[in-house]
Amino acid sequence: MQRVLFSPARQALRGLRCGHVPVSTAINSRALLRHQAEFRRWSSTGSTSGSNKRSSDEHKHEQEQEQEQSTSSKSLHFLSKLPRSVILLLVLLPSTVILYNASDTFKHTTLAGQRCARCAQAFVANVTDYKLTLGRSYATEDDKWDSLARCHKRCAERVLTVLKANGGVFIKLGQHISSVALLPLEWTSTMRPLQDQCNPSSIEDVNRILKLATGKDTDELFTEFNPTPIGVASLAQVHIASDKSSGQKVAVKVQHPGLDEYAEIDIKTVQLISKAIKKLFPEFEFTWLADEMAVNLPLELDFRHESNNANRCREDFASKSKTSLYIPDFLWSHKLALCMEYIEGARPDDLNFLQQHNIDRNQVAKELASLFSEMVYINGFFHADPHPGNLLIRPAKKKSRSPYNFEICLLDHGLYFDLSDDLRVNYARFWLSLMKPPSEATFKERRHYAKLVGNIDEDMYAIFESAITGKAGLEGAYDHEVNGGPRKHQRSGGILDNTPAGNASDVERLRSALVTKEGLLTSVFELLRNLPRRLLMVLKLNDLTRHLDTSLHTTHGPTRVFLIIGQYCERSNHRATLAEIASRWSNNGASVAILWSYLTEYLRHFKTSIAFSTLAGLQDVKSNLVIWSKWSYALCAHGFEGASKVAAGIDEQEKAKDEEEKARQLE
Repeated sequence: MQRVLFSPARQALRGLRCGHVPVSTAINSRALLRHQAEFRRWSSTGSTSGSNKRSSDEHKHEQEQEQEQSTSSKSLHFLSKLPRSVILLLVLLPSTVILYNASDTFKHTTLAGQRCARCAQAFVANVTDYKLTLGRSYATEDDKWDSLARCHKRCAERVLTVLKANGGVFIKLGQHISSVALLPLEWTSTMRPLQDQCNPSSIEDVNRILKLATGKDTDELFTEFNPTPIGVASLAQVHIASDKSSGQKVAVKVQHPGLDEYAEIDIKTVQLISKAIKKLFPEFEFTWLADEMAVNLPLELDFRHESNNANRCREDFASKSKTSLYIPDFLWSHKLALCMEYIEGARPDDLNFLQQHNIDRNQVAKELASLFSEMVYINGFFHADPHPGNLLIRPAKKKSRSPYNFEICLLDHGLYFDLSDDLRVNYARFWLSLMKPPSEATFKERRHYAKLVGNIDEDMYAIFESAITGKAGLEGAYDHEVNGGPRKHQRSGGILDNTPAGNASDVERLRSALVTKEGLLTSVFELLRNLPRRLLMVLKLNDLTRHLDTSLHTTHGPTRVFLIIGQYCERSNHRATLAEIASRWSNNGASVAILWSYLTEYLRHFKTSIAFSTLAGLQDVKSNLVIWSKWSYALCAHGFEGASKVAAGIDEQEKAKDEEEKARQLE
């Protein structure tokens, strides 16, 4: 069958290959081939349909490839026309986003660069602002100082914006600036909101930090944990919880995330900026602040250090049978978190709370001054950050050691300093010399101890005295006045005098002088640069305690705090003098001269102590009379409730807040 069908075709093909086949034969051959193809299609229909499908798919695939090649060629053509910088940006942007989310190191480096850029931007803007302001010509001196005051305000607001944006360590820096009373008012008032305005960390971050610090989840540590913090500070925040092991109500302090990673770069940023300021404005040097920050910040970021400070402070007061100081117990402490006894109370400047619990605000102010004076002049180990947020007043418990109806609870023990015995005693003796009546011998004594304490020469003495006392200069502070030169103001002979120079407006006068007296602000920065670091922290403590006394709106006057300081300085001086006499006895043996020294020292101490106690008692009587007179007048005008508010100082505090709010709105 195959031979019959296909032999003519084979012959025809053979003829075609040889080139001798006639046309008719070739046509017949083609017909046979078509017939053969039709037969094959008829005999294998299924196989042929699959082959057609494959052919169609291959055709579609080829079309898709052609479209992709066309699109790719168009994209390449489009990219070839773009600038190289744009192409580089298109490549780097997605890779940067991926790295930022995948690598913690890259993320922290990026954020650190962003923080540095904010600081650099504010620095350049402020330097330009100050250069232009100081370089202008003015019609009058008043125009010049008004313009400089406005420049201070603008620059302070720029810095405040940066500090808030960077947070953490920079908030701490702003709080320190706000507490230095000798800086221009525009700077300190602008930074003051940082004392209370800090952003909280999320509960997820809190749980993560607790896990990192303790190795346990929050549920393993506490039966209850309030996710809303009761207090937020620059470095940490505090939550109320119930301890799982004891069932005790506790306060859990958790460090904000990222501070440890950013601390080093933040310190270097501040140091770099302070060096740049020194280069551009040599008279305004902040390197001392950056150096102090570099030493203290790592300690504050380790909460185990805070626990050790609290224990040492508790031991310093453990031997006292009566004290209003209370330090919470610590259950545990780690580097990033700690757990301590929960204290219920209110800030010392919460006059409504004091009134509700019948607590005398004047007594609170006196106890605050007493506690911190004992730390500085007796113990030589002091809490260096006692702003109102770190203190709580609560009613005294049944077994309390407090001699009054309240206790002062001291919180946040991260920043403490110790003083050497020589510095502590000489500083106390300097204070005592400031309280003596003016005389040639007194002026020499003040300068002698200023030299021992801070290496203060004659040209810096007046600034140093003002920094210590908060007054605009006592009699004898200025050398030309001591030598009979002219004086512009009536001056107090000592810090206990109530002459016009010794009233509550001294700090404002001093700040005004910093703005309006050329060269005075420069002298302040020189003083801050040269003083021992420990003494700088004592100055900060003085400013904070004075602010506490002012915020309580006491009626005993500013000299009452100085009397308390004088009493503790006298105790320190008396102990040191007895130790010196005992050392002479030990080295030289007993003698009539040494016995006489003992006798005269005891008599001197007794006389001085009686003088301080008498003056303090008289001022307390006076302050009570002021309260009763205010209460009696308000009773007639506003009734019993209004009289109670006036007597508690609430009315005066509300008026002060209204005035501050109006001043802010005017700004």
